[in-house]
Amino acid sequence: MKMWSGRFKEELNADFEQWQRSFPFDRMLVPFEVAASKAHAAALAKAGGLTSAELSLTQKALDQIAAEGIPADDDPSIEDVHHYVEKRLVEIAGEVGLKLHTGRSRNEQIATDLRLFIRAQIEDISLRLVELASEFVTQAEQAGDAAMPSYTHLQRAEPVLVAHWLLAYVAMLERDLSRLADCRRRVNVCPLGSAAVAGTIVPLDRAGMAHALDFEAPTGNSIDATSDRDFAIEFVQALAQVAMHLSRWAEEFILFATTEYGFVELPEAYSTGSSAMPQKKNPDALELIRGKAAKVFADATQLFVIAKGLPLAYNKDLQETQQPVFSAAQQVASMVRVATGFMATVGFDFARMQQAATGGFMNALAGAAYLVRSGVLFRTAHELIAKAVQLCVAKGCELEQLTVDDFASCGITADVAFYEALQLKQVLALHDVPGGTAPSQVRAALKRVKERLLSFAGAAHVCA
Repeated sequence: MKMWSGRFKEELNADFEQWQRSFPFDRMLVPFEVAASKAHAAALAKAGGLTSAELSLTQKALDQIAAEGIPADDDPSIEDVHHYVEKRLVEIAGEVGLKLHTGRSRNEQIATDLRLFIRAQIEDISLRLVELASEFVTQAEQAGDAAMPSYTHLQRAEPVLVAHWLLAYVAMLERDLSRLADCRRRVNVCPLGSAAVAGTIVPLDRAGMAHALDFEAPTGNSIDATSDRDFAIEFVQALAQVAMHLSRWAEEFILFATTEYGFVELPEAYSTGSSAMPQKKNPDALELIRGKAAKVFADATQLFVIAKGLPLAYNKDLQETQQPVFSAAQQVASMVRVATGFMATVGFDFARMQQAATGGFMNALAGAAYLVRSGVLFRTAHELIAKAVQLCVAKGCELEQLTVDDFASCGITADVAFYEALQLKQVLALHDVPGGTAPSQVRAALKRVKERLLSFAGAAHVCA
């Protein structure tokens, strides 16, 4: 029997009945439905709706349902996760199970279940992101003072420490962690007691139910609570940012693993070969991360499109917001897991990176900076060094290979100190500001980021 069928004389169309079911996907919410049901049962008993014996029987039955785990979708009569739990409760506890729905509605139940699910996913994904960021930090520490080219417009720009480059990705992941933490604060309110739309008809202790489920507080408006899905949209948007950052990282590592760059050594455990070309080692893990990011973006878009035209309060359209949330959470968790394994085993050709960091006139700005320190206006210094670069291009050499006379022909007085300023060590040390690539600054940044990651990890464990 349906939970709502009393008003109807005719049976549902068989095709429609199966088409409108959500149990094939929302059954994964059983643990959260059980937790919310236990909180409701306790509040119902406190309000006089269950005796202490009935409460005990109900709680034990709900614990058994939780212990049974995620059920199979082998009963086509089960409409949704709420129907399943109630039906199973009656099977275990008898008619007392029919009392549990007193003073509540599936509208508030699904809103609560989704918040519990998203909260758990935020905690899990946050811990995974800390692990991934920690692998970047480990690789940065192992890189030491090794240098590499940085790029703008995919053209060589200035030399940086490899560690500085890796920490750029850590900075992205830290913002992702911060966004998820912000999202969790807005997720962490409890819709129980909102009922269908106007609030429960039973004097339930809403604050007590919220506390029992570790929510910060009850929701403030029953209409909003039962129809709100912006918490789900915000969560998937935050995941889309994670996916975007992982896709950018994957793209750059794909480029750097090519023979033309040769900076990254692909780990065999995260690569595949070619069925036709025996020599190939392909970056499939990275390419799949890059491709799967599109699914997360699509999930975020789908949520917006579903919600954009819905009047208050609950509408059946909201059933369609569940799968994008489940999909995005699963995709991002798997992407982060694979990325973490990749980063733990990837290799770098530091010698090649170091060599690349000394070519392509990437010390040009350092030369201009030296002239500025000597009293030359920056725009003039920029023009003089640019002329020297033109001469290098014509002669097929680097700046530091020009002679004193060559520099003089460009209007530059080149002494020993000037030549020293063009050396890689001095070029790196020139950027001695917080956030810069000077070795002392990068070492300090590494220390700070390790402390922050410990803080993020601690916060995620406390929430979990």
